[in-house]
Amino acid sequence: MVVPDPALPARVRIHEVGARDGLQNEKGAVPTDVKAEFIRRLAAAGLSTVEATSFVHPRWVPQLADAEDLYPLVRDLPVRLPVLVPNERGLDRALALGVREIAVFASATESFAKANLNRTVDEALALFAPTVTRAIEAGLKVRGYLSMCFGDPWEGAVPVEQVVRVTKALAEMGCDELSLGDTIGVATPGHVSDLLRALNGAGVPTSRLAVHFHDTYGQALSNTLAALRHGVTTVDASAGGLGGCPYAKSATGNLATEDLVWMLDGLGIETGVDLAALTATSVWMADQLGRPSPSRTVRALSHKE
Repeated sequence: MVVPDPALPARVRIHEVGARDGLQNEKGAVPTDVKAEFIRRLAAAGLSTVEATSFVHPRWVPQLADAEDLYPLVRDLPVRLPVLVPNERGLDRALALGVREIAVFASATESFAKANLNRTVDEALALFAPTVTRAIEAGLKVRGYLSMCFGDPWEGAVPVEQVVRVTKALAEMGCDELSLGDTIGVATPGHVSDLLRALNGAGVPTSRLAVHFHDTYGQALSNTLAALRHGVTTVDASAGGLGGCPYAKSATGNLATEDLVWMLDGLGIETGVDLAALTATSVWMADQLGRPSPSRTVRALSHKE
Protein backbone atom coordinates (compact mmCIF):
# COMPACT_ATOMS: atom_id res chain seq x y z
CA MET A 1 0.00 0.00 0.00
CA VAL A 2 1.51 3.29 -1.12
CA VAL A 3 1.12 6.23 1.26
CA PRO A 4 3.18 9.22 0.09
CA ASP A 5 4.72 11.72 2.48
CA PRO A 6 4.79 15.23 0.95
CA ALA A 7 7.71 16.16 3.19
CA LEU A 8 9.99 13.72 1.35
CA PRO A 9 11.69 13.93 -2.07
CA ALA A 10 9.67 12.74 -5.07
CA ARG A 11 12.60 10.72 -6.44
CA VAL A 12 15.72 9.09 -5.02
CA ARG A 13 18.76 7.87 -6.94
CA ILE A 14 20.15 4.65 -5.53
CA HIS A 15 23.92 4.35 -5.79
CA GLU A 16 24.32 0.57 -5.97
CA VAL A 17 27.55 -0.63 -4.36
CA GLY A 18 27.06 -4.41 -4.20
CA ALA A 19 29.39 -5.28 -7.07
CA ARG A 20 32.28 -3.34 -5.52
CA ASP A 21 31.74 -2.72 -1.81
CA GLY A 22 29.84 -5.99 -1.42
CA LEU A 23 32.06 -8.39 -3.33
CA GLN A 24 35.32 -6.93 -2.01
CA ASN A 25 34.42 -8.41 1.37
CA GLU A 26 34.00 -11.98 0.14
CA LYS A 27 36.56 -14.43 1.53
CA GLY A 28 37.21 -15.83 -1.93
CA ALA A 29 37.33 -14.20 -5.33
CA VAL A 30 34.10 -14.29 -7.33
CA PRO A 31 34.69 -15.24 -11.00
CA THR A 32 34.88 -12.29 -13.37
CA ASP A 33 32.03 -13.52 -15.55
CA VAL A 34 29.79 -13.84 -12.48
CA LYS A 35 30.60 -10.26 -11.46
CA ALA A 36 29.82 -9.04 -14.98
CA GLU A 37 26.50 -10.88 -15.03
CA PHE A 38 25.67 -9.45 -11.59
CA ILE A 39 26.25 -5.92 -12.89
CA ARG A 40 24.17 -6.60 -16.02
CA ARG A 41 21.28 -7.90 -13.92
CA LEU A 42 21.46 -4.92 -11.57
CA ALA A 43 21.30 -2.55 -14.54
CA ALA A 44 18.40 -4.51 -16.06
CA ALA A 45 16.53 -4.20 -12.76
CA GLY A 46 16.53 -0.42 -13.19
CA LEU A 47 19.48 0.72 -11.12
CA SER A 48 20.91 3.77 -12.88
CA THR A 49 24.23 3.77 -10.99
CA VAL A 50 26.17 0.57 -10.36
CA GLU A 51 29.62 0.91 -8.84
CA ALA A 52 31.56 -1.63 -10.87
CA THR A 53 34.94 -2.31 -9.27
CA SER A 54 38.06 -0.85 -7.68
CA PHE A 55 41.49 -0.05 -9.08
CA VAL A 56 43.18 -0.53 -5.72
CA HIS A 57 46.38 -2.60 -5.79
CA PRO A 58 45.44 -6.31 -5.82
CA ARG A 59 47.59 -6.88 -2.74
CA TRP A 60 45.14 -4.81 -0.66
CA VAL A 61 41.86 -5.98 -2.21
CA PRO A 62 42.58 -9.28 -3.99
CA GLN A 63 38.86 -9.90 -4.57
CA LEU A 64 38.85 -7.05 -7.12
CA ALA A 65 42.16 -7.85 -8.80
CA ASP A 66 40.33 -8.45 -12.09
CA ALA A 67 39.27 -4.81 -12.62
CA GLU A 68 40.99 -4.60 -16.03
CA ASP A 69 39.22 -7.75 -17.17
CA LEU A 70 35.82 -6.89 -15.71
CA TYR A 71 35.29 -3.29 -16.79
CA PRO A 72 35.41 -3.91 -20.57
CA LEU A 73 32.68 -6.55 -20.13
CA VAL A 74 30.21 -4.00 -18.73
CA ARG A 75 31.31 -0.54 -19.89
CA ASP A 76 28.76 -0.35 -22.71
CA LEU A 77 25.80 -0.76 -20.37
CA PRO A 78 23.45 2.27 -20.44
CA VAL A 79 24.06 3.12 -16.77
CA ARG A 80 26.61 5.01 -14.70
CA LEU A 81 29.53 2.72 -13.77
CA PRO A 82 31.80 4.54 -11.31
CA VAL A 83 34.95 2.84 -10.01
CA LEU A 84 37.03 3.38 -6.90
CA VAL A 85 40.60 4.65 -7.37
CA PRO A 86 43.09 5.15 -4.52
CA ASN A 87 45.72 7.29 -6.24
CA GLU A 88 47.06 8.52 -9.59
CA ARG A 89 48.26 5.07 -10.59
CA GLY A 90 44.75 3.73 -10.08
CA LEU A 91 43.41 6.65 -12.09
CA ASP A 92 45.79 5.82 -14.95
CA ARG A 93 44.46 2.26 -15.03
CA ALA A 94 40.87 3.51 -15.02
CA LEU A 95 41.43 6.12 -17.74
CA ALA A 96 43.04 3.52 -19.98
CA LEU A 97 39.75 1.61 -19.97
CA GLY A 98 37.53 4.62 -20.68
CA VAL A 99 36.08 4.99 -17.19
CA ARG A 100 33.81 8.05 -16.93
CA GLU A 101 33.35 8.32 -13.15
CA ILE A 102 35.62 7.65 -10.21
CA ALA A 103 35.46 7.75 -6.44
CA VAL A 104 38.14 8.40 -3.82
CA PHE A 105 37.94 7.06 -0.28
CA ALA A 106 38.82 9.28 2.71
CA SER A 107 38.37 8.94 6.45
CA ALA A 108 37.03 11.31 9.07
CA THR A 109 39.27 9.71 11.74
CA GLU A 110 42.99 9.27 12.13
CA SER A 111 42.74 5.64 13.26
CA PHE A 112 40.82 4.49 10.22
CA ALA A 113 43.00 6.54 7.87
CA LYS A 114 46.00 4.71 9.32
CA ALA A 115 44.33 1.28 9.08
CA ASN A 116 42.88 1.79 5.61
CA LEU A 117 45.44 4.04 3.90
CA ASN A 118 48.50 3.92 6.18
CA ARG A 119 48.41 7.72 6.30
CA THR A 120 47.08 10.53 8.46
CA VAL A 121 43.81 12.16 7.41
CA ASP A 122 45.64 15.17 5.97
CA GLU A 123 48.26 13.02 4.22
CA ALA A 124 45.45 11.03 2.59
CA LEU A 125 43.74 14.22 1.43
CA ALA A 126 47.02 15.45 -0.03
CA LEU A 127 47.36 12.14 -1.87
CA PHE A 128 43.88 12.45 -3.36
CA ALA A 129 44.20 16.07 -4.50
CA PRO A 130 46.21 15.48 -7.71
CA THR A 131 44.08 12.42 -8.52
CA VAL A 132 40.88 14.44 -8.25
CA THR A 133 42.37 17.34 -10.21
CA ARG A 134 43.50 15.10 -13.06
CA ALA A 135 40.16 13.29 -13.14
CA ILE A 136 38.25 16.57 -13.40
CA GLU A 137 40.60 17.81 -16.13
CA ALA A 138 39.86 14.56 -18.02
CA GLY A 139 36.14 15.29 -17.80
CA LEU A 140 35.33 12.66 -15.19
CA LYS A 141 32.78 12.94 -12.40
CA VAL A 142 34.35 12.44 -8.97
CA ARG A 143 32.67 11.16 -5.82
CA GLY A 144 34.30 11.46 -2.41
CA TYR A 145 33.59 8.74 0.13
CA LEU A 146 34.04 9.67 3.77
CA SER A 147 34.25 6.80 6.25
CA MET A 148 33.66 6.82 10.01
CA CYS A 149 31.34 9.82 9.98
CA PHE A 150 29.38 8.68 13.05
CA GLY A 151 31.66 6.41 15.03
CA ASP A 152 35.04 4.71 14.91
CA PRO A 153 35.92 1.29 16.40
CA TRP A 154 39.17 2.66 17.86
CA GLU A 155 38.23 6.25 18.71
CA GLY A 156 34.56 5.93 19.63
CA ALA A 157 32.27 8.88 18.95
CA VAL A 158 33.44 11.14 16.12
CA PRO A 159 32.91 14.89 16.68
CA VAL A 160 30.62 16.45 14.08
CA GLU A 161 33.06 19.31 13.47
CA GLN A 162 35.76 16.77 12.58
CA VAL A 163 33.52 15.24 9.91
CA VAL A 164 32.60 18.69 8.60
CA ARG A 165 36.28 19.63 8.22
CA VAL A 166 37.15 16.63 6.09
CA THR A 167 33.93 16.80 4.07
CA LYS A 168 34.63 20.44 3.25
CA ALA A 169 38.16 19.53 2.19
CA LEU A 170 36.80 16.95 -0.27
CA ALA A 171 34.23 19.45 -1.55
CA GLU A 172 36.86 22.14 -2.06
CA MET A 173 39.08 19.59 -3.81
CA GLY A 174 36.37 19.32 -6.46
CA CYS A 175 34.37 16.19 -5.61
CA ASP A 176 30.95 16.46 -7.25
CA GLU A 177 29.30 14.25 -4.64
CA LEU A 178 30.15 13.45 -1.03
CA SER A 179 29.00 10.15 0.47
CA LEU A 180 28.78 10.17 4.27
CA GLY A 181 29.57 6.71 5.59
CA ASP A 182 28.38 5.12 8.81
CA THR A 183 31.06 2.47 8.47
CA ILE A 184 30.33 0.56 11.68
CA GLY A 185 26.60 1.23 11.73
CA VAL A 186 26.35 3.16 15.01
CA ALA A 187 24.44 6.23 13.76
CA THR A 188 20.95 7.10 14.93
CA PRO A 189 18.52 9.53 13.23
CA GLY A 190 19.19 12.53 15.46
CA HIS A 191 22.92 12.23 14.83
CA VAL A 192 22.30 12.04 11.08
CA SER A 193 20.17 15.20 11.13
CA ASP A 194 22.71 17.03 13.28
CA LEU A 195 25.56 16.25 10.88
CA LEU A 196 23.55 17.29 7.83
CA ARG A 197 22.60 20.60 9.46
CA ALA A 198 26.23 21.22 10.42
CA LEU A 199 27.41 20.57 6.87
CA ASN A 200 24.81 22.98 5.49
CA GLY A 201 25.92 25.55 8.03
CA ALA A 202 29.50 25.13 6.82
CA GLY A 203 28.47 25.80 3.23
CA VAL A 204 28.11 22.24 1.92
CA PRO A 205 24.70 22.03 0.20
CA THR A 206 22.45 18.99 0.64
CA SER A 207 22.40 18.57 -3.15
CA ARG A 208 26.04 17.40 -3.03
CA LEU A 209 25.49 14.86 -0.25
CA ALA A 210 24.75 11.15 -0.31
CA VAL A 211 24.42 8.76 2.62
CA HIS A 212 25.91 5.30 3.12
CA PHE A 213 24.56 3.38 6.11
CA HIS A 214 25.44 -0.01 7.55
CA ASP A 215 22.83 -2.01 9.43
CA THR A 216 24.89 -3.23 12.39
CA TYR A 217 22.27 -2.09 14.93
CA GLY A 218 19.27 -2.22 12.60
CA GLN A 219 19.27 1.56 12.11
CA ALA A 220 20.07 1.89 8.40
CA LEU A 221 16.51 2.51 7.20
CA SER A 222 15.62 4.89 10.02
CA ASN A 223 18.82 6.82 9.38
CA THR A 224 18.01 6.92 5.67
CA LEU A 225 14.56 8.31 6.42
CA ALA A 226 16.14 11.06 8.55
CA ALA A 227 18.40 11.96 5.63
CA LEU A 228 15.45 12.01 3.21
CA ARG A 229 13.57 14.36 5.51
CA HIS A 230 16.56 16.67 5.31
CA GLY A 231 16.37 16.62 1.51
CA VAL A 232 19.07 14.07 0.61
CA THR A 233 18.18 12.34 -2.67
CA THR A 234 21.11 9.95 -3.21
CA VAL A 235 21.33 6.82 -1.06
CA ASP A 236 23.99 4.12 -1.24
CA ALA A 237 22.81 0.53 -0.93
CA SER A 238 24.01 -2.97 -1.72
CA ALA A 239 21.91 -5.61 -3.47
CA GLY A 240 21.10 -8.40 -1.06
CA GLY A 241 22.84 -6.55 1.80
CA LEU A 242 26.30 -7.68 0.66
CA GLY A 243 29.37 -6.15 2.18
CA GLY A 244 30.91 -4.67 5.27
CA CYS A 245 34.37 -3.21 5.62
CA PRO A 246 37.61 -5.23 5.50
CA TYR A 247 39.42 -2.74 7.75
CA ALA A 248 36.68 -2.39 10.40
CA LYS A 249 35.86 -5.84 11.73
CA SER A 250 32.75 -4.67 13.62
CA ALA A 251 31.13 -3.49 10.39
CA THR A 252 28.34 -5.70 9.14
CA GLY A 253 26.49 -5.49 5.87
CA ASN A 254 25.44 -2.43 3.95
CA LEU A 255 21.84 -1.35 3.77
CA ALA A 256 20.17 -3.87 1.45
CA THR A 257 18.94 -2.27 -1.76
CA GLU A 258 15.74 -4.34 -1.66
CA ASP A 259 14.92 -3.15 1.87
CA LEU A 260 15.47 0.43 0.76
CA VAL A 261 13.31 0.03 -2.37
CA TRP A 262 10.50 -1.57 -0.34
CA MET A 263 10.43 1.47 1.95
CA LEU A 264 10.70 3.99 -0.89
CA ASP A 265 7.99 2.23 -2.92
CA GLY A 266 5.69 2.40 0.09
CA LEU A 267 6.34 6.12 0.39
CA GLY A 268 5.57 6.68 -3.30
CA ILE A 269 9.16 7.77 -3.98
CA GLU A 270 10.35 6.98 -7.50
CA THR A 271 13.57 5.00 -7.96
CA GLY A 272 13.12 3.38 -11.37
CA VAL A 273 13.94 0.01 -9.78
CA ASP A 274 11.90 -3.14 -10.41
CA LEU A 275 11.84 -4.77 -6.98
CA ALA A 276 10.92 -8.22 -8.29
CA ALA A 277 13.80 -8.20 -10.78
CA LEU A 278 16.20 -6.91 -8.15
CA THR A 279 15.14 -9.59 -5.68
CA ALA A 280 15.63 -12.27 -8.32
CA THR A 281 19.11 -10.90 -8.96
CA SER A 282 20.05 -11.09 -5.28
CA VAL A 283 18.65 -14.63 -5.02
CA TRP A 284 20.78 -15.56 -8.03
CA MET A 285 23.87 -13.94 -6.50
CA ALA A 286 23.26 -15.66 -3.17
CA ASP A 287 23.27 -18.97 -5.04
CA GLN A 288 26.61 -18.05 -6.62
CA LEU A 289 28.03 -17.27 -3.18
CA GLY A 290 26.52 -20.38 -1.59
CA ARG A 291 24.58 -18.70 1.19
CA PRO A 292 21.22 -16.94 1.67
CA SER A 293 20.86 -13.18 1.33
CA PRO A 294 20.74 -11.26 4.64
CA SER A 295 18.15 -8.87 3.18
CA ARG A 296 14.81 -9.21 4.96
CA THR A 297 12.94 -8.16 1.83
CA VAL A 298 14.77 -10.69 -0.33
CA ARG A 299 13.95 -13.44 2.18
CA ALA A 300 10.30 -12.40 2.43
CA LEU A 301 9.67 -12.07 -1.31
CA SER A 302 11.63 -15.16 -2.32
CA HIS A 303 9.86 -17.20 0.39
CA LYS A 304 6.49 -16.13 -1.05
CA GLU A 305 7.60 -17.38 -4.43
